[in-house]
Amino acid sequence: MQPMLNIAVRAARNAGKIIARAYEQLDLVQAELKGTNDFVTNIDREAEDSIIYTIKSSFPDHSFVAEESGVTEGDSKYQWIIDPLDGTTNFIKGIPHFAVSIALKVDGKLEQAVIFDPIRGELFTASRGAGAQLDGKRIRVSKAKDLAGTLLATGFPFKQKNQTVAYTAIFSDLFLQVADMRRAGSAALDLAYVAAGRMEGFWEMGLKPWDTAAGQLIAKEAGAVISDFEGGDNYDKSGNIVVATPKVLGAILKTIRPHLNDGLRSK
Repeated sequence: MQPMLNIAVRAARNAGKIIARAYEQLDLVQAELKGTNDFVTNIDREAEDSIIYTIKSSFPDHSFVAEESGVTEGDSKYQWIIDPLDGTTNFIKGIPHFAVSIALKVDGKLEQAVIFDPIRGELFTASRGAGAQLDGKRIRVSKAKDLAGTLLATGFPFKQKNQTVAYTAIFSDLFLQVADMRRAGSAALDLAYVAAGRMEGFWEMGLKPWDTAAGQLIAKEAGAVISDFEGGDNYDKSGNIVVATPKVLGAILKTIRPHLNDGLRSK
């Protein structure tokens, strides 16, 4: 395993211990709204501080983009992208489905990625060009060639409720073509599950880079393809992302296309 990936795994496991311990005493967790329908807890912040401390202990000069603390300036060649607790609402409500997400960009390219589920103990990892693993074993995307019989993951636009009409129209058109759809509440785990072949595809609007950075690399290294809603590569900026097996991606995009509005087109 790459030395930098080793450090990311250590950081994710340290954060996972903080989260799992707090999950056993949810009545002590302090939650607050930081935006529309967007919760943060003291555990998000504690886990993030732990991740940054662990990484900085080995790489003190690196830079960071983290969900709670924002940008930490440093050597711009190395940028860590961190979501300490993806699925905070699930965590607060006692639903055991959330994850730690850590990615490293080197010269602007995703190089290392870790997604750790502290409740199930599942560790998804990837290094660019070296494939993706679940608990050290190679994973690959589903062999699905079209939407028939597929299971797709999605996320509701809870921060962009003005897109509810477009979202529900896309959902309806896709739902008629697939076996079923899941909205589980953690984009990081959705992407990891696509990589592991548990889901054939994932689509969501309005995400942030820390929601998807690690999952993007893990999914790509497992054979998935990624695009924005128009089939381009502007997903980090627009926040609108589709991740799927190659042939399923085309079918999802074809279904989305008639429902695109100015708010969903790449800027």
